[in-house]
Amino acid sequence: MNIATEPKLSGKPIDDKPRKRTRPVLWFIVVGCLLAALVGGFVWFNMFRDKMIAQFFANNKPPPINVSAATATPETVPNLLMAVGDLAAVHQVNVTSDVSGRITEIMFTPGTTVKQGAPLVQLYDAPDQGDLANYKAQVTVAQLSLDRAKQLASRQFGPQATVDQAQAAYDQAQAGIAKTEALIAQKLVRAPFDGELGVRKVEVGQYLSAGTQIVSLTDLSELWVNFTVTEKDSGQLKVGQIVRVGVDAYPGRTFEGKITTIEPQIATDTRNIRVQATIANPERILKPGMFATATVVLPEKPPVLTVPETAVDYTLYGDSVFVINEKKTDDGKTTLTADRTYVQTGDRINGRAVIIKGVKEGDRVVAVGQLKIQSGAAVSISTDPPPPMPAKPPRY
Repeated sequence: MNIATEPKLSGKPIDDKPRKRTRPVLWFIVVGCLLAALVGGFVWFNMFRDKMIAQFFANNKPPPINVSAATATPETVPNLLMAVGDLAAVHQVNVTSDVSGRITEIMFTPGTTVKQGAPLVQLYDAPDQGDLANYKAQVTVAQLSLDRAKQLASRQFGPQATVDQAQAAYDQAQAGIAKTEALIAQKLVRAPFDGELGVRKVEVGQYLSAGTQIVSLTDLSELWVNFTVTEKDSGQLKVGQIVRVGVDAYPGRTFEGKITTIEPQIATDTRNIRVQATIANPERILKPGMFATATVVLPEKPPVLTVPETAVDYTLYGDSVFVINEKKTDDGKTTLTADRTYVQTGDRINGRAVIIKGVKEGDRVVAVGQLKIQSGAAVSISTDPPPPMPAKPPRY
């Protein structure tokens, strides 16, 4: 017989559930809050740091950069046309002989100045002198025969044919004299014009062939300046315009002349036109063959805007200047800033550059000191004036 026994009571409610998962969930919540607080603090710290850095740099701006300023002003600049060429003598020749012969006498000193017709070289002419004496004797005889024939013909004692024959003999003798004198004159070489002799290239006793150079003769009182200009500029040229010439031998000096000839044809290969000007050379210091820079003075143009050439920054990206502008800050103060402005430049004359576009009249630009600033930088204008332009700027 089985006896049923009642289960023992443990003293706990039968419907109580286990609570082992409460601590892990709470742990995750606490850790999540800590991580969120840590991330939030890190983000806040970065934002605060960036703000403080920006505030630091905003309140600690570098002092303005000291620069020299110049004002863009309109002025009338010379209207010049530059070209290169060379000098040539108006009268220059290599003295030669028309005939061949042996040199018997040299009658000049190299490097001296001679007048037109001055004897230079004598060739051997003794045979010609003999022929001249012979013809002179023939002229004497022919003259006597002619006079006698005329007297007889006038008295009807001689025919007219005799007179004609005597006249022909006389004329032949005179022609022989003229021819011989011309041959003798050819063997005495003379200076064809006033000028300065060069280096002697012959010696006494030398057999001189016709056309062989004896010495050079150059008239240095006037010179030609030959230069070329482009087809585009040819329309601005006129005979009589002033030309200023500079040479490397005398830097800084200018020699003035006038255009005397303009070639009527334009070269088909270069599309250039040749121009010739004449300049006086009273000091005889300019020499033919010198390289020359010719500047043609053209009619004046209306005034143009210019700035010092030092104010223009020439780069591959374009020409620019730093324009000084006034700006007001939040506290009402006025500051000066230099802003880069791209410009279109023209000619550069006597240390100043012509500004075609980009700058207005009265604008102040940085003349000295732009290498140490950037666009938008704060600047202050120096009380020292910009460096003066040279009195005689280099031409080349």
